[in-house]
Amino acid sequence: MSTTPAQLQGASGNFAFRADAARGLALVRLTIGAMFVWVFFENLGKGLYTPAGYAGLIRHYIEASHSPAAWKAVMGLAANHAAMAAPMQGFTEISLGILLVIGLLTRPAAFMAFLFLGSLWISEWGTSWIWELLVPVIASLGLAV
Repeated sequence: MSTTPAQLQGASGNFAFRADAARGLALVRLTIGAMFVWVFFENLGKGLYTPAGYAGLIRHYIEASHSPAAWKAVMGLAANHAAMAAPMQGFTEISLGILLVIGLLTRPAAFMAFLFLGSLWISEWGTSWIWELLVPVIASLGLAV
């Protein structure tokens, strides 16, 4: 079976399209990863990974947000166990950031980022601009699929 010039051109055009798509996804991956790393160090500097700092932030979300009551109960559980939840959140943020920046386990890390950012988005309903976290949530889902 022989290959025609039209088939070769179509194949090379498809390769160029895939290379452009790969560069675009890499840019999104690096951006979301850098955001996680940045937020980790920002929260570390604010003391939000200490039990008192974490519990205070979560209680603020419970009082100020428009999250569903069931979700506020979950947040209350996290606030009551801040000694365990605070370091887990810090570890999650820095781990996801590093994995995404270096491109290791990208799809599972992006899916976890989607779930993590989605939960944060729900926690912050009514306390910030709705698109502030929704864009990274959807970008993370796009990387995962």
